[in-house]
Amino acid sequence: MSKGKKKFNIPGSVIIIPMFIGLLINTFIPQVIEIGGFTTALVKGTGPLVGAFLVVTGAGISLKSTPKAILRGGVMIIVKILFAVAFGLLVAFKLNDDFLGLSSLAIIGAISVANNAMYAGIMTEYGDEVDRGAVGITTMSVGPTVTMLALTSAGIANIGVAEIIGSILPLVVGIIIGNFFPSLKQKLSSGGAAITMLVGFALGANMSLGQILEGGFPGILLGVITAVVGTIITVPLVRMTGGSGTAGAAISSTAASAVATPAALAATDAKFASLVGIATSQITASVIVTSLLTPFLTSLVAKRYAKDVKNK
Repeated sequence: MSKGKKKFNIPGSVIIIPMFIGLLINTFIPQVIEIGGFTTALVKGTGPLVGAFLVVTGAGISLKSTPKAILRGGVMIIVKILFAVAFGLLVAFKLNDDFLGLSSLAIIGAISVANNAMYAGIMTEYGDEVDRGAVGITTMSVGPTVTMLALTSAGIANIGVAEIIGSILPLVVGIIIGNFFPSLKQKLSSGGAAITMLVGFALGANMSLGQILEGGFPGILLGVITAVVGTIITVPLVRMTGGSGTAGAAISSTAASAVATPAALAATDAKFASLVGIATSQITASVIVTSLLTPFLTSLVAKRYAKDVKNK
């Protein structure tokens, strides 16, 4: 028998592939997007789709976790958020909101939210039970809420309390359903990939190849900063909690869900509308770059602290 062909996996394919399909349609045959009916409603309805996405995501978040996992997960996600906010606000106030083409919206949106699915996968090889359990805490930072709170508190955005509560409410509803109604949790979780694909397509259909090309280098840079600087900052702190440090590297990524953050911000504050295309393309690039860099950096940390990893 001949050997089967190796499958080529595209990082973040569930959201990336539909996004590029929508992008190509809007670039070359945009009249399809404006045809009307359910087609146009789907493309223009990113807000409701993101809301549905948050409900499904929330349903997968477990409130059960050991104290050590809570501590380690809390340290990782707090450090990640603080790094994102500090860097983003520095760019906003000291660099006229432009760091080599990156805005505070793109920076905070990309760095603050980790690819928890990838984290969980990496930890099956390099982590211990506490590292794996920490994902129950790190998944608490999902959606656009962190970015909304940071930009509003700094006076950059004008988003009311009701809108901020509204941005997280679908997530809370999902968490309640997932933790108190197991049968519904299973049903919601089974639809996670489908709603993610729809969000990706709708986002892509509001972008063009010109915007992707414009966001190229800054987007790659954003991914490198998220993975490399995030690892350098987080690993020592994870080791202080008793871990080997690999979890700190594994959490230094950008979640595919972060691609929806610019659109969510623009839906609550219209002045961000002009940044949606470029910020979305940059965050998309960061998702892809970190999907490649983060596992590699984790392996380097594992080798550096091989004895600690072995003893876990």
